[in-house]
Amino acid sequence: MKHIFVTGGVVSSLGKGLTAASIGTLLERRGLKVTLQKFDPYLNVDPGTMSPFQHGEVYVLDDGAETDLDLGHYERFTDSKLTGFNNLTSGQVYQRVLDKERRGDYLGKTVQVIPHVTDEIQKRIREIGKKTGVDVVITEIGGTIGDIEGLPFVEAIREFALDAGRGNVLFLHVTFVPFIKAAGELKTKPTQQGVAKLREIGITPDILVCRCEKPLSKEHRQKLSLFCNVPYEAVIEEMDVEHSIYEVPLMLQREGMDNLICQQLGLDTPPADMAHWQDIIRKLIKPRHRVRIGVVGKYVELQDAYKSVYEAVIHGGVANDCGVEIKRIDAEDIEKNGAAKTLEGCSGILVPGGFGERGTEGKIQATQFARENNIPYLGLCLGMQIATIEFARNVLKLEGAHSTEFDPATAHPVIALLDEQQKVTEKGGTMRLGSQPCKLEPGSLVSRLYDSEEIHERHRHRYEFNNTYREAFETAGLTFSGTSPDGKLVEIVEVPWHPFFVASQFHPEFKSKPNKPHPLFEGFIAAAHACGHLKST
Repeated sequence: MKHIFVTGGVVSSLGKGLTAASIGTLLERRGLKVTLQKFDPYLNVDPGTMSPFQHGEVYVLDDGAETDLDLGHYERFTDSKLTGFNNLTSGQVYQRVLDKERRGDYLGKTVQVIPHVTDEIQKRIREIGKKTGVDVVITEIGGTIGDIEGLPFVEAIREFALDAGRGNVLFLHVTFVPFIKAAGELKTKPTQQGVAKLREIGITPDILVCRCEKPLSKEHRQKLSLFCNVPYEAVIEEMDVEHSIYEVPLMLQREGMDNLICQQLGLDTPPADMAHWQDIIRKLIKPRHRVRIGVVGKYVELQDAYKSVYEAVIHGGVANDCGVEIKRIDAEDIEKNGAAKTLEGCSGILVPGGFGERGTEGKIQATQFARENNIPYLGLCLGMQIATIEFARNVLKLEGAHSTEFDPATAHPVIALLDEQQKVTEKGGTMRLGSQPCKLEPGSLVSRLYDSEEIHERHRHRYEFNNTYREAFETAGLTFSGTSPDGKLVEIVEVPWHPFFVASQFHPEFKSKPNKPHPLFEGFIAAAHACGHLKST
């Protein structure tokens, strides 16, 4: 089994996750089986309790694991089937080490970072390979080389490489080559210093991936090769992409990345067939149609907070050969300026998930505007609850109808805490999480979109539709088109007389890929285009 370790230097947010995912794409297209994992140095057990402003979105897997958003990149770019085992944090490592110490597993020894913490990390590297049986394991080390909290992980992969032997391990370092505008040139010194720090720890990169705004010259590559002790051909240029992150695999292929990896790891495979991927890029760069979608949320100033939602919307555009302009709308702006003015020009409106009361009334106004003006609407998780509250207030005329999450004393709690959540006190990992079955109503819009009457989708919530009000909603015309198999939990609602008004309690965005767009997003973009696209080309 071969291992690729991806580290990062100089600054954070370089795109290590995208680089790792793109390598996975190329290797899969060469016929290899690949899995990817992320090692995060923070002490949280998982990102489930972290604010989107701190960490971006929490990406949920089928098994209910709340993980780093980079696992979303891994699943979108590859066919790898991921579980909670593919994301390891310092919190998990130390928790396991201390549990062993309390049980007496260390037989009275002094418990130390080396070897006990590093051994636990190496154990995960070996186990992921055994569990998946793949040809190549790609492991991304979070953070930046030199960070104190990341040192045990870097030491662990150094030790692992010694044991695995040459030809079985490859170190790939992603670094930043800044362009100094005043000087009018790229500077290699930060990369030289970053690699020197990595070499101090005992790791010399086999491949250097240079993130840059301007192309690397031959002289730049020669200097980086000389001072970083990396072969000239292993200095890879990774420029900012012009149109889409899905261009990155093709860029790396042009740089010879996959050939280089296969040579260094002794993998004899045919060239990667990227024809289908190139067709996706064509639809992204030169779509036949265009449409504008308004995403109404409370974390819109942070791109990563709704990362999977934005990507799934783009995938829906690919399915319809339709370029999508995403207009990020702060729900509080709607509260201040009104829905009509704020949502002007949007051919579709999407309300994603979230927690907390801030911006709730703005989301309700956006939903009402979409319903009353026949603008395609897609609600996700909280977006379904918002759709329910709006319908209760404005169609059923239930004054003050709300969710008990936001107003525990509401006279009409149309959204209430799940029964199973009533006695839950801890926050981490205690929501209704992961893949759950859903039965679709025959003849409904969603059953036609899925072309099925039973689906499995990923959840992350504590609140659910209150069945006390179910008959009233149905009498008023709202269709409960998706429920749990026993019929007790409402999973999807739709307005049958509307061009497209669908809201799901689950998160369909987590299962969308550029080469396999999710049915709900594909249908949503098709409806938005049909109801008023910006232009055709």
